[in-house]
Parts: sequence; structure tokens; C-alpha cells
Amino acid sequence: MKYLIIGGVAGGATTAARLRRLDEKSEIIVFERGEYISYANCGLPYYIGGIIKDRDQLFVQTPGSFGQRFNLEVRNLSEVLSIDRRKKEVLVKDIRNGSEYRESYDKLILSPGAEPIKPMLPGINREGIFTLRNVPDTDKIKQYIEQKQARHALVVGAGFIGLEMAENLHHAGLKVTIVEMAEQVMTPLDYSMAALVHQHLKTKDVEFYLKTAVVSFSTKGEKILAKLDTTKLIETDMVVLSIGVRPDSKLAKDCGLELGQTGGIVVNKYLQTSDPDIYALGDAIEFENPVTHTKMISYLAGPANKQGRILADNLVMGNKKEYTGSVNTAIAKVFDLTVASTGVSGKMLNKMNIPHFDSTIHVSSHAGYYPGALPMSIKISFAPGDGKLLGAQIVGYDGVDKRIDLFSAALRQGATVHDLAFIEHAYAPPFSSAKDPVNIAGMVAENILEGITKTLSWRDIASCREDASMLIDVRTAEEFELGSIDGAVNIPLDEIREHLAEIPKDKKLVVFCGVGLRAHVACRILVGNGYKEVYNLSGGLKTYETASQKQSNEDIFEGDYIGHDDQIYQGKKTSSGKCSA
Repeated sequence: MKYLIIGGVAGGATTAARLRRLDEKSEIIVFERGEYISYANCGLPYYIGGIIKDRDQLFVQTPGSFGQRFNLEVRNLSEVLSIDRRKKEVLVKDIRNGSEYRESYDKLILSPGAEPIKPMLPGINREGIFTLRNVPDTDKIKQYIEQKQARHALVVGAGFIGLEMAENLHHAGLKVTIVEMAEQVMTPLDYSMAALVHQHLKTKDVEFYLKTAVVSFSTKGEKILAKLDTTKLIETDMVVLSIGVRPDSKLAKDCGLELGQTGGIVVNKYLQTSDPDIYALGDAIEFENPVTHTKMISYLAGPANKQGRILADNLVMGNKKEYTGSVNTAIAKVFDLTVASTGVSGKMLNKMNIPHFDSTIHVSSHAGYYPGALPMSIKISFAPGDGKLLGAQIVGYDGVDKRIDLFSAALRQGATVHDLAFIEHAYAPPFSSAKDPVNIAGMVAENILEGITKTLSWRDIASCREDASMLIDVRTAEEFELGSIDGAVNIPLDEIREHLAEIPKDKKLVVFCGVGLRAHVACRILVGNGYKEVYNLSGGLKTYETASQKQSNEDIFEGDYIGHDDQIYQGKKTSSGKCSA
């Protein structure tokens, strides 16, 4: 048997290694158009930022070491130009010398990955404008920073990679501006959760524009000028485009393989394309989302590695192992925050008209009496009726990773919020509480599902004012004096039974506290005393204030200039080079 694999890195390299472990005798050839066959793609921003100091640490295997260990042939700097399905051969170009040749196959594996989106804006091909997808891109960015002594960078796009790049450029000593077309960063998150990230970015002196697009690039001396759709100009030393990626499915399309509605290669549950002798995996394939049952592409290394194992098994042992899709579990470090999501967000469920409830809680990373406990915000979406978990999002500082993994595993198993309430976890004060945040998320959702608690979101407060609802802040008087929602009445929780006569029974009551727990107790007291229309503000005042305040952070570098001594000053530069402030 002769296997040809187009593309290395996560998908192709994993498939090749598994193939050899299962089949010692077959011929295996891996084609990679780049120089590197297996490298830590997700580590590239951290090398630019200087967190990873040794470039060699990025490489899992070299073409030589990989080929020797697994007794296979790695042909890097070799681009497959076309596939002839009838003859079962591929046309290959040797990038080193430009020669072309054909190679036959018995089975062909496509792992072409994805390519960064680079919109055709005026000036976008100017020097100093980069995308980040591979090691050569990384080297160019790092060299440019050092050679040009860059002091300011513009990051276009605020997804997971864009924010990782912003953090690492900041760590490398540059001032950073982010421009994002959407109303929020990290679009897999719901707005209220992304708002937590917005406020954190402000504390790090990162400038960012939301609901804003770059429309063109030009130059001013050695500077790049980015024109925004607001007509504002941003002057910068360099630009990193992080607008997104799309499947690199050109080879598949040109040879007549079926593509899906996303532009990805259509595969069956065995990762087999419309041609039975061609399989595909990774960022270029389309499959069904196990939560929404709609077609999607997952641009994540974890699913690609798992697909490689399944695909190799099916090639050697026959189509026996099924790929059941990805719930898109992702995590990112954004300065001091950890941001993670799995499944489908509430806003996406709304767009798809999928009935659901949402619930937000703010909890502690471990037992509060043990030193070092840090806040964590969790939002889950779940189905009415059976309470099946549909998605989860977490923003926090410590312990986010293990909680999102629990939610991901629960999603994969079709768990409900009832299951979350009683999920068993390892507990000791340094690591968790007797009721873990995942348990609490399940318990709060259970209360909503069973009608024990009625909730309203932060967005509903505006309509509550219009219908003359009564807003009751059940925090202490001291907390209330520090600020509350306009129009709210302060009745501390421990005094609420004494003031029942003052609370009308013919009005809708919206009860809130800092995060929702005390308000829940107050709601139960009111319902127990005959009040019918009682609602808890989901996520409490913390969610309301975070999501309703100004989100962007524009013009924070307006007063900065570089003096003759190469130092950055605040104020206006005079003709003498001195600060006039």
C-alpha cells in the first residue's frame, strides 16, 4: 500500500505517525509546501512576545528526524499542484528548483489546513503588514520588530489569535491598538462575557476600537497609516492582520471533490471524501456540529490530532472508527485573564432560533477561606424541558481550564444541567470548594428550569424601567452607597421581611445583588410571602455594570510622542522637542 499525505503539522504529521505504528511495511510520503513539517503552531505568538525564548522549542520534529523515526519520506518545500483522481496520481512542484513530477498513490490524505483571510484593501501589501500562520511569518514579524525598532503595532481583528498577538506584542515592549469590526472581542463569547475582557484590556493600557473597520493603508515616511471607516487615521510602525482564516480547499475543488456550504471538504463519519480513495482532515474539512447539527469547520489543533488517529485507523483496519464532530472547546490567555468556551453561545443559539435558557454566575476559583481565591464568571446555555447543556463560557484567572474541560466532557456526553449539579470533582480548599463552580452553574440552571427562580438579563433592565417595575437592591446600605442601578430601592437582604408591607404586590419586582446569590434568597422570601412576579437579575450588578458601560478604549495614545532622547512623553511636542503639557 502506498499512502500520500498532503500537508504536515497537526493533521498530516499525526496521521503519518499513526499509520506507521499500525503498518510497518507500507510506503508513506508526506508533502509539505513549507520548510517545517511539525511545529507548535499555537506557540508562535509567545515566541514573538519573548515568552518562549528559544526558537528551537517551537519544533516538535524536523523533516529528517520525523522521517527517520517513522521510516517514511518527508518532502518539504514540495507543493502539490493538482490531483488526477482517474490515474490516482498527484503533480508535485519542487519549490527549491522549480521542477515538477508526478507521484502515484493507493490512498491519498488531504491535510491542507487553512489560509489567513487578507481582504483586498488599498495598500494592504505594503511592507510592515503581516499575517501570522506559520514559522516564516513569525520570523518576519520578529525580525521586523528588531530591525525597525517598532514601538507601536496595530492588530486588526480581536479573535483568540488577535488578542494573543496583542498581549505578546505588548510584552515585547510595543504599544498596541486593536481594531475590531464586531461590537465585541472574541466573537464565540456572548457580549456580556466579552465585556469582562474589554474592561481587563483597559487596565493594561491597550487601545481598542469596536464596531470599526480598517478601509485602507498608506505610508507617511517610515510609518504606516491605517484609515478607519470613521475617517480616523491610526499611525503605526507595523500591522498584524488577524481577521480570520478559511479552508484551503482549492486542491479538492479542482479535482472535483465535493465541497460543503462552508467551503470545506465534505467528509463522511470515517473522514472519507466523495472519492473513496481520498480522505481528509483538519482545518479544511466540514462536518456536523454535534450540538446544533449544522455544518461547520473547526480551526483547532485538538480535533485535527484526534482526526489523524481515527483516519489512520480507518485506512489500515477498514472504516470502523467514526468521527463524531467537535464541540469547539477553546481557551486563550489574555494578559492576566483566562478566557474559554465550549459548545454554542447564547447569541448563536438565538440566531439559529434554537430554544434555550442562559444563566450567569460569578464564583470563586477555590474555597474563599484558603488564600489566593480569585473570581470566575461562568455563563451556560441549556435547553428548556430536559435541560441539556448546549454551551459554556468562562472568564477568570485561575482554574478556568479544568472547569471548561468538565463542561466540554459533559457536552460530549449529552449531559444536562441536572448532571452538572451532581458532577463529582476532586475537592480540597486549595483547588475548589465542596460545591464546585460547575456544580453551582448546574444548580442555578436547575432552579431556572424547575421554575424556582425567574431571571432577567442585563439587557432587560431598560424595559423594566419602561414598564414601571420595581428594582430592589438587596445589598447592604454601605454597598448601595457605592453605586447601584438608577431607580433602584435599597432593602438589604437581612431586613427584607421587615419591609414586606412597603413592597407592592401588583408590580413586577426585579431583585439584584452583587452577583445573584443574595438576590436568589430574597426572591424565595418574596415568593414565599405571596409575591408572583419576582425576577432575579442574572449575574447581578457585576454583569449589568460590566456589560452596560463603555466597552471600547479609543485615543489613549493621542497625547504620546517620541522625544529627541527616544523616550515616550505625554503632551504635545513643541518645535524645541520639549513637552508643552
